[in-house]
Formats: sequence, structure tokens, C-alpha cells
Amino acid sequence: MPLYMIVEHFRNGHAAPVYRRFKESGRLAPAGRTYVSSWVAENLATCYQLMETSDRALLDEWMRNWKDLVEFEVRPVITSREAAQRVASLET
Repeated sequence: MPLYMIVEHFRNGHAAPVYRRFKESGRLAPAGRTYVSSWVAENLATCYQLMETSDRALLDEWMRNWKDLVEFEVRPVITSREAAQRVASLET
């Protein structure tokens, strides 16, 4: 399943409105997009979420639910293990 690193920049560096909506409404995510894990910067201005989906459009649908509070960056990523396998195949 393809993995995506989502970098969320909370508008004006304000995390409270994001956490309030999450508490009231949940993740607001469509079926077929799976939350894996997340980390938040110590200054509470940025969140890093790892998600997986076979349909990239589902990420766009999810982000529309949050675009008033968050600016997004989406990066396709692979695991370290997969990266090592790809590098090894290039060396032979």
C-alpha cells in the first residue's frame, strides 16, 4: 500500500482550532485512507502524519475538510527497508 508523509502547517501556528475540531468531529477521513501514526513539533505548529492509501485522491478529499485550518504538504515515501532493497538492486 503506498505511504504518504503529510506535513500539516497549522494556520498562524495555532494548534487549538485543529485539536478542537478533531475532538468534536474526529479525523474526518474517507474510507480507504488509513492513518498510521503522527508526530507534532514541540512548538505545536506542525504535525507530521504517516498515512497509506491506494487512492491518492482520498488524501485530497480528507485535506478539503481541514484546509481552513491547515496548509498541507504531501510526500510519497517508502520504508527504510524498501529503500535499502532498491539501493541494493542498483548496485548489482
